[in-house]
Amino acid sequence: MSVPCRIATLLRHFTLFAILCALLPLAARAGVIDAPGANLRVDLYTYGPGAIYWERFGHDALVITDTASGEAYAFNYGMFDFDQKDFYLNFARGIMVYRAAAWPAADDVQQFSGEGRSITDQHLDLTPAQRAQLRDFLVWNVQPANSRYRYRYFADNCTTRVRDALDMVLGGALKQQLTGPAAHGETYRSETDRLMSGQPWLMYLLDLGLGPYADQPLTRWTGAFIPARLMQELRGVHASDGAPLVQSEIVLSPQRLPSPPAAAPDLRWPLLIAGLVLGVAFFASAWLRDQYDVERWWFAFVGSAYALLAGLAGLLMLVLWFATAHSAAWANENLLLFNPLAWLLIPSLWRLRKPGARVTRLALGIAVLLTLSAVFALASKPTPWFPQHNLPWILFALPAWLGLLTGAWLMRPRNLRAASA
Repeated sequence: MSVPCRIATLLRHFTLFAILCALLPLAARAGVIDAPGANLRVDLYTYGPGAIYWERFGHDALVITDTASGEAYAFNYGMFDFDQKDFYLNFARGIMVYRAAAWPAADDVQQFSGEGRSITDQHLDLTPAQRAQLRDFLVWNVQPANSRYRYRYFADNCTTRVRDALDMVLGGALKQQLTGPAAHGETYRSETDRLMSGQPWLMYLLDLGLGPYADQPLTRWTGAFIPARLMQELRGVHASDGAPLVQSEIVLSPQRLPSPPAAAPDLRWPLLIAGLVLGVAFFASAWLRDQYDVERWWFAFVGSAYALLAGLAGLLMLVLWFATAHSAAWANENLLLFNPLAWLLIPSLWRLRKPGARVTRLALGIAVLLTLSAVFALASKPTPWFPQHNLPWILFALPAWLGLLTGAWLMRPRNLRAASA
């Protein structure tokens, strides 16, 4: 064979090799897209809570594997973008747009295990037809035209979408089997407190801002809005042939970050103690105002700060109710405890730092009104018309307002004091 012929042959072989190399990734991807259901494997990967506040609820993904090619893709519904246009404004308004996405499952394993988050793999026993149907739906769902959805924290999130996809291919059997109340009477509020307890300041802030919507008792179905809860519930679900839906379960990576507690913390005692300390301090500083300048300054400064924060909290609750789509914060009964009326106290309280200054009649009347409002909030708890579980905040606000009221009464105008003598 001549040299030119050899070169031509080598070029043909090289070209063929290059084409094969270029087609290999497409062939692997085509394996996931076009593989028969018999060649597919379906797994649910559940990831433990992360360190950042939006990771505290955990995460999950459906993993579709083509057993012939070995290619595995993770499909999840938890993608959002801080650089999205008007992201922070829309977040404040309660308009969150998330999207579905897919990428190699190995990337998820590397990322979450590297962050110290657990990865639990549940191999699901679906029929070939169900596997193919689920694959087709997920592939359709991650297409740009179909991937975006309106995210709602409790009712439509990255886990409820996974749950609903599984229920679809099971013909509604998943929802039928997850009937009845949640195991321990959980609510959206208790689950939020439990999962956010690792960051106490945020837990208290969220609990304060949640309205009565968050106190509806969860069922096994609605409680599966949390990845770990869905994982637990699937262990007792049966497939179409009566066999357990979860064929096997293994931990691919252990949880190295702190895990959330099994139950929500009891907020009543911490808030009651804080309210009692604040209320007694208000009374004591007003009682001793004429003997020590520091007490007069303390009452004026802390009283003004408390009224400022109480009014700000109330304003935020009103904004969440009337100006946003955060339905879980609507009709917040904590408005009986904290509302912008408290701002009317600030000018009078701030003047008390001066010797001989007295609380105005208006400020005294506002303090009485806010205290009575807190008393009403406590008295309303046994009734069915005020279902919000906000007793911890009542236990904080009532002694605080009582202390502020008694302190203001001690600093009432002298003619009012003389008239009452």
